[in-house]
Amino acid sequence: MKNILIIQGGGRPNGNTAQLVEHFARGAKEAGHTVEVISLRKQEVKGCMGCNACRYGKPCVQKDSFNELVPKIKDADCIVFASPLLFWTISAQLKALIERFYCIAEEDPNPPLGRYEKYPSKDCALLMTSADNFFWTFEQAVSYYQFTLVNYIGFHDRGMLLAGGCGDTNGKPQIDKTDHLQEAYEFGKHIY
Repeated sequence: MKNILIIQGGGRPNGNTAQLVEHFARGAKEAGHTVEVISLRKQEVKGCMGCNACRYGKPCVQKDSFNELVPKIKDADCIVFASPLLFWTISAQLKALIERFYCIAEEDPNPPLGRYEKYPSKDCALLMTSADNFFWTFEQAVSYYQFTLVNYIGFHDRGMLLAGGCGDTNGKPQIDKTDHLQEAYEFGKHIY
């Protein structure tokens, strides 16, 4: 069985994204996996400053919650990134956390694909919600996920659930009126 870390980047406490995460986690737990959910609403993670003080084994100089999350990130077999769609991409909180992965890179004397370092080998998945459900709604977020996490960092993609049409952003969550919660449960149950 696998150790799955779900990092929820924003969203309302009982909103569409939180409900999607809850159903995914339930499915993964029922399949026998260990699941931990971390909400970045409750953690302060600042964006990378690009100072390079962290290079190759040194902790980040910023004093926030990220350094406490590093052991959880390193211990996870799979990291599930969950976010509402905000301005056509993932939340700023989630992007800040991903930028800080720079701290967990190791020196690589023979970097593949133009990388300058190597990252821990992990599986990853993406859960997203949106009020809109156009054919292009998630295009920017999917591009960022695939390029940054899969192509550059080198994580292994286990899939995506792009839950569009979850109701007006000014109203109550309406994900329960879609099939997305059942899809999230099934995704979690069959991610491995």
